[in-house]
Amino acid sequence: MHRFALRVRYGDTDQMGFAYYANYLRWFEIGRAELLRALGTSYRAVEGAGVWLPVIEARCRYHRPARYDDLVVIETGVAELRRAAVRFGYRVTREEGGELLAEGTTEHCFTDRAGRPVRPPAALAALLERAPRATSSAAPPDPPAGAGER
Repeated sequence: MHRFALRVRYGDTDQMGFAYYANYLRWFEIGRAELLRALGTSYRAVEGAGVWLPVIEARCRYHRPARYDDLVVIETGVAELRRAAVRFGYRVTREEGGELLAEGTTEHCFTDRAGRPVRPPAALAALLERAPRATSSAAPPDPPAGAGER
């Protein structure tokens, strides 16, 4: 998986001193953008080619809190590439000791400027095919059927 380190800023934390839960999804986005950059392109270039990657599903499982001034590592890889969608897997770890803080996935569909699903251009598909793969632990299992229902 591609690795990118960042430091938890004071503004990233809540009153308890923990990194606010929604920041992990921001960090997933940073991991995705840096993965593309490491592969030789950028989100801007992908969009410039007329392809958008809106998020259609996001999951995050929290294991341990990140705290102010922690150096965390965002590990990002491609978990699955389909005809008109891609799923990325993530692990957020504390740099010191490698403790797992969170893991998750985001699923994106490829769309044109009008929002219609499309297949990715061949060059983008090839780039994602050669991207680092997400480890199996980066993809939390689906919740059991009926979970969350009353």
